[in-house]
Amino acid sequence: MTQISQIIATLKRQLKLQGLTYRDVAVALDLSEPSIKRLFASEQFTLERIVEICSLLGFTLAEIAQEAQNGQRRLRTLSAEQESELVQDDKLLLVAVCALNHWRMLDMLNVYRLSEAECLQYLLRLDRLQLITLLPGNRIRVNVARDFDWLADGPIRRHFNGQGMPEFVAGDFNGSGETLDFAHGMLTDSARAKLQHELRLMRARFAQLHEESLAAPLAQRRGSGLLLALREWEPGAFAALRRHG
Repeated sequence: MTQISQIIATLKRQLKLQGLTYRDVAVALDLSEPSIKRLFASEQFTLERIVEICSLLGFTLAEIAQEAQNGQRRLRTLSAEQESELVQDDKLLLVAVCALNHWRMLDMLNVYRLSEAECLQYLLRLDRLQLITLLPGNRIRVNVARDFDWLADGPIRRHFNGQGMPEFVAGDFNGSGETLDFAHGMLTDSARAKLQHELRLMRARFAQLHEESLAAPLAQRRGSGLLLALREWEPGAFAALRRHG
């Protein structure tokens, strides 16, 4: 991808994040909507047009260029020390989850009992941890990749296993949009490998839908948990009946 393509892709992503359409760009640039669509499709922008779109988004050209560059080297994991810092403070973890879900600082203040000073302090800590970059005007740039994941046996996973998992599975899953299914069978190693591949695809699809949903207002988005698990397993009561020797 060329530098221009990276910048154009970044402009598209920022338009989606801010809920702006090509029509909004057309009005700002005093052009027709079809003309804007052609410009984005051909990537034949003048520098002046790029600057105008940056201004519409609240960025300088330098900030958008930096955003495009950062998009090529986003975090995929944290260190154990970084994860440990997150789980030691519930409010810090809350702000981290909100930020990674592309909430604005104002959204956090409106929904949760956080003072502006508290929220800013936590955002600065997340900036130091490199999860986000705090931009002028308290705008938040997320520094994690789409395939970002917590460490396999790290502090976040252990925290979830100890507190989040019991809460998550305790519900009856009878609500609208909720489902809980469990299947058990005997699979070959080849079959298990195929199923693991399909689970990875499902997780990637979840991440894609999450990103597509960012264009909708916060009030139309719902925090949703998807649990995917596969392991060799036998109920303890069955294992106790096995013959040994």
